[in-house]
Amino acid sequence: MSQNFTSPLTERNGLRIVFMGTPEFAVASLRALVETGFNIVAVITAPDKPAGRGMKLTESAVKKYAQERGLTILQPEKLKNPEFLAELQALRADLQIVVAFRMLPEVVWKMPPFGTINLHGSLLPQYRGAAPINWAIINGEKETGVTTFKLKQEIDTGDILLQEKILIGENDNAGQLHDIMKEIGANLLVATVRGIEDGSLQETAQAQALEQFSGELKHAPKLFTEDCVINWNASCDGIYNLIRGLSPNPGAITKLEGKILKIYQSSKEQTNPAIATGQHLTDGRTFLKYACNDGYIHLKEVQLEGKKRIGIADFLRGYRFLQ
Repeated sequence: MSQNFTSPLTERNGLRIVFMGTPEFAVASLRALVETGFNIVAVITAPDKPAGRGMKLTESAVKKYAQERGLTILQPEKLKNPEFLAELQALRADLQIVVAFRMLPEVVWKMPPFGTINLHGSLLPQYRGAAPINWAIINGEKETGVTTFKLKQEIDTGDILLQEKILIGENDNAGQLHDIMKEIGANLLVATVRGIEDGSLQETAQAQALEQFSGELKHAPKLFTEDCVINWNASCDGIYNLIRGLSPNPGAITKLEGKILKIYQSSKEQTNPAIATGQHLTDGRTFLKYACNDGYIHLKEVQLEGKKRIGIADFLRGYRFLQ
């Protein structure tokens, strides 16, 4: 069932907004909201964490941007902490916005009168889950998109607000799609907040969207190591999509002479392979390719365990094969 937001903002200078996010993906949305002139009363982000060789405390990308703009910042360890909940309540937010943050308890997402909205990297209800960008490419999709929706208890099932499609190029990897999506998503979020402010936005239940949905409903669960291991018995297309869907992070995994090798960039050679699947061929100078069930995957950018990420020509120049 669809319904319209009604706006009570007759004597206020716009919505009081609390923004929640942590990584670089979320910065684009926060920046767009700030530069559009929305009233961001606070930013919630992850606590500083030790990182790097010196284990120095490192601030999130969102915190760094928020500091530059002089925004109020909260960094709760636990979202159900009574002290944090009291601080959040005192902000008197009309709306909360979540972009690339953690799962919120009900007491948090239900707090503001306009609820909490989320920006998700797919065309919901397709690709619900933690890794929609990766799985869309891994599955060979030609298009994906971004969705703004209202949070509810079940993950990624809330009412849809706005959506925009994004084409996926044949050679796009997850990093490239991420960068495109964060900007398009930021603009969609601005349009969403404007619609909430002026009362023109309509929300659509995902149950209604599912009634109009055709095709297979796919999910986007968190990626684990086993998801990243290449099955060389698969097709060239499938393996090529896996590699670009996992690049630049976490990287597709195989073995080279017993050592773990991550592959970040590749190309396809679809022909009858002359060696068994999973075996490799190389001239020791310019190419290294692995056989799959309908051809070869040429490795273009790799990282051997304990070494740096490197182009294949430089890798071969420094690597000594056992045979």
